Amino acid sequence: MAIDTTNPTTDSLDTPRLSTRDKLVLFVLCAAQFMVALDFSVLNVALPVLGADLGMSPSALQWAVTAFALPSGGFLLLFGRMGDLYGRRKLFLSGLALFGAASLLATFAWDPASFLAGRALQGLGAAAIVPTGMSLLTTTFPEGPARDRALGISGTLLSLGFTVGMVAGGTLTDTLGWRSTMGLLTLFALIVLPLAPALLPESRTPDRPRLDVPGAITVTGGLLALIYALSTAADHGFGRADVVVSLIAGLLLLAAFVKVESGSAQPLVSLPMLRRRTVAWGNIGGLVTFSMMSTVVFVLTLYLQEILHLSAFETGLVFGVQGVLSAVAGTYAPRVIGRFGPRRTLVGSLVGQGALIAALLGLDTGNWSVWLATAAVSLASMCHLGAIISYGVTVTSGVPDEEQGLATGLVTSTQQIGITVGIPLLGVLATTSDDLMSGVHTVLALDTAIVLVAAAVVAVGLRVRSGAVEAEPVGAR
Repeated sequence: MAIDTTNPTTDSLDTPRLSTRDKLVLFVLCAAQFMVALDFSVLNVALPVLGADLGMSPSALQWAVTAFALPSGGFLLLFGRMGDLYGRRKLFLSGLALFGAASLLATFAWDPASFLAGRALQGLGAAAIVPTGMSLLTTTFPEGPARDRALGISGTLLSLGFTVGMVAGGTLTDTLGWRSTMGLLTLFALIVLPLAPALLPESRTPDRPRLDVPGAITVTGGLLALIYALSTAADHGFGRADVVVSLIAGLLLLAAFVKVESGSAQPLVSLPMLRRRTVAWGNIGGLVTFSMMSTVVFVLTLYLQEILHLSAFETGLVFGVQGVLSAVAGTYAPRVIGRFGPRRTLVGSLVGQGALIAALLGLDTGNWSVWLATAAVSLASMCHLGAIISYGVTVTSGVPDEEQGLATGLVTSTQQIGITVGIPLLGVLATTSDDLMSGVHTVLALDTAIVLVAAAVVAVGLRVRSGAVEAEPVGAR
């Protein structure tokens, strides 16, 4: 039977009031998410200085990013499910403590090995923080306007964290040195960790089923292999043997995971959940918005610095405008979702993102183009943020509390894979092109086409035109 959730009601249009305790809980959870988002970008501009200080070769610098990305993406689903089974609060606090200690290790690293160990442990802590933090948010705030508002704030800070990281990374590196970027993350952990135990309630599934070990091994191994392949390809291309082997191994392990789950009495991931229209198509929308927007940011960074010859600071200002407008979008997105429903908001946001990326095709070598780049990427990011929030609401709506860790684990895995996959698949077309301007235009044209096609496909999959969401699995009549 179809359930209509697109028509607004009076309740959905009311701005929910949060108690003081709710605000504090939201602060703790969002601060932790912001900290992890910051970690994805704050180190990027510091890599050359870091490499010279620690004696890392240019080829080894890739591991400063990959060492974090591998565990942070590879263990998301496993830790999300472990939180469901053994306690989300417990795992969230453990992740925070590990992240803080790892950041301290990276701050005072004395050689490449100690630094990379700190980065890998940061990624492991992030893999525990992100899915449990989001599931604590979705179980603390009931489905409806209150959850929409909480997810709106969380999504805003997630987007803002990436942008602030890009700006803060250059500023801190120039003034205090690269170690201050890792010290900033340590400071965040020290602020959040003492507040969390008294504020966050413990939550887990009522029963205590056994952990699906074969499923955990295959999905974690598959994600690790896939993320390694895509991260390495971003710098070295898809021609390397280790990239090809890892890509094939990752796909085979994920196929084995599906086979294992179909025959498991207590699966790590419920296949019927993956067949829910909202979960399947919502995550596809999330994958596209993350992967394509990360690609736009990557090629625009090349364009602004290599073609328009802007400094790192001036480039940071362009993305600073993007961050401010994204924050503005985050305050209005829950109201838009309340008015039009999460699925229509998701599709509309994807259409807006694609159209504004298309506007970037007007970029050329003239200095005036910096204004077009600033305006278009900032407005596209507002639509992107609307897509982030609405796909999170779409995927988690109607999911029982005992499976929220799984649902939010899928949401956050989609984020991580989306951020990882876009640059190697499309960005490499710009970096390997004989004419960088032509390469940038090619990437932006493909990016536009992918986003707009995805918007149409997601609209059909979610049956947006009929104004009804299918509660039954995909393909059900």
